[in-house]
Amino acid sequence: MSEADPAKQHLEALTNWLRLSTGWLFIDAQPQRLGVAVSGGGDSMALLDLMLWQAKQGGFDVCAVTVDHGLRPEAARESLMVAEFCTSKDISHHVLTWDWDGQGNLQGRAREARYQLIAEWAGRVGVDTVALGHTRNDQAETVLMRLARMSGVDGLAGMPHAFERHGLRWVRPLLRHRRSDLRKLLQYRNVPWMDDPSNEDTGFERVRARNAAHVLEGLG
Repeated sequence: MSEADPAKQHLEALTNWLRLSTGWLFIDAQPQRLGVAVSGGGDSMALLDLMLWQAKQGGFDVCAVTVDHGLRPEAARESLMVAEFCTSKDISHHVLTWDWDGQGNLQGRAREARYQLIAEWAGRVGVDTVALGHTRNDQAETVLMRLARMSGVDGLAGMPHAFERHGLRWVRPLLRHRRSDLRKLLQYRNVPWMDDPSNEDTGFERVRARNAAHVLEGLG
């Protein structure tokens, strides 16, 4: 491919823009050791790749963590892929497991379990900040779900870029970025990822919101 190839120049510019625009959360509060929550999906793998670049610029340490809820047979392969990528980058990777007791709303319980497990892990390994891979698309889906539940003004404000929970700082560096741009980054950088088949299951509220967001995308 020629150096003057417009497609390559576009991808180089996109990569540089994503790198520069995902570091602003660390300007006033740079971590000593950043934990990156990585499922193996495209969003979280892009997050890990971008945070590794940020770490080189900022001089802080990075490690990765994956939560296996034990609900999907594909999870083991996804964890292995993440582990192999982390080994290639010479960073540590930890897998945390959770067993659902069958009580309550599955997605809600799994979400709470992730925060709790990751916070406990962070305390053990000296992580002071955890990065999550929520994107602009996730933000739109969240607002639509809250709108459907007739949430108030505060609920419709969406997910914050940074917050405190379980005595730990959590950040969402990708919240301003589209999933489609992150996929381009992964392809350009040759970073592997796996798609979760449950993302197509319309039995889940978020998947229905994702489909609705796609229809409404033309309205901004």
